[in-house]
Amino acid sequence: MKTFEIKKNDANQRLDKFVTKTVPNLPKTLMYKYIRLKRIKVNSKRAEISTRLNEGDIVDMYINDEFFVKSETRYDFSGASDKLDIIYEDRNIMLLDKKAGLLCHPDDKEYVDTLISRVKKYLYNKKEYDPDEENSFTPALVNRIDRNTGGIVIAAKNAMSLKILNAQMKERNLKKTYLCVVHGVMERQNGLLTGWLVKDEDKNKVRIFKSQVPDSKEIKTKYTVIENDPKNNLSLVEVDLLTGRTHQIRAHFASIGHPLLGDGKYGTNALNKKMGYKKQFLYSYKLRFDMDENCGELAYINGRTFTAKDVWFEREFKNRNL
Repeated sequence: MKTFEIKKNDANQRLDKFVTKTVPNLPKTLMYKYIRLKRIKVNSKRAEISTRLNEGDIVDMYINDEFFVKSETRYDFSGASDKLDIIYEDRNIMLLDKKAGLLCHPDDKEYVDTLISRVKKYLYNKKEYDPDEENSFTPALVNRIDRNTGGIVIAAKNAMSLKILNAQMKERNLKKTYLCVVHGVMERQNGLLTGWLVKDEDKNKVRIFKSQVPDSKEIKTKYTVIENDPKNNLSLVEVDLLTGRTHQIRAHFASIGHPLLGDGKYGTNALNKKMGYKKQFLYSYKLRFDMDENCGELAYINGRTFTAKDVWFEREFKNRNL
């Protein structure tokens, strides 16, 4: 028999979810049987599969020791790089400056060195995260940015902050502002681009239409030109996404004849090759917390704006070194 005390990060989840994460070697059919036969109890009482656990609850599991046997400890983040560009950190969250080329999460080509692996390793070394102590929660990213794009990514250190920020993100209360360099000198110094976007899942590519078509979603892209470079026929542009769709900035500017510099998917390869750039000039460089009354314990950060200090192409553009 083993006993588990429900800690803050494990609270407010169903009993069956907790048991599955805590004892992954236990087959689900057997878990359901053990709950029914009172071999898994909450506070020494019979519980249901759907019982919600509260902080401080005691879960007793009268289960054979073989199901608790763990393989040799080797954490998935052990081989990750120690390099982590931190813009802001407190007891609940981290704001990270992800560079272009780094994955946020593992994929079929890269599993070891990703942004979330670096975060876990950093917090483990600080003794703020111990996989052996946490029964179900692991640090998580609230948002993600494509591999070839840089910018600010939010990491949640605990279940409370993850839940709040996921809800605020869903309501679009976390305002992200982007910098990009586009081909051509923009005629208007600011404006609002509108259109309709259709995504091709198989090709992972989108198309932009001027009017609504089947399966399309409306998009709105607000922009301000920071500086023009007539000599190189380029513009440095700040962008606010009023809607957040797949590849919205890249596809929207390409659709009006101003593709992003270095964008091989929606841009013009001949122009990119001529200038010698292969990675796209796009950066999620500013983040504002504009949360509603449901921000709870994260109210202290509401109203604050954070900016990435080193956008790799901004200085080069202004110095005309592109």
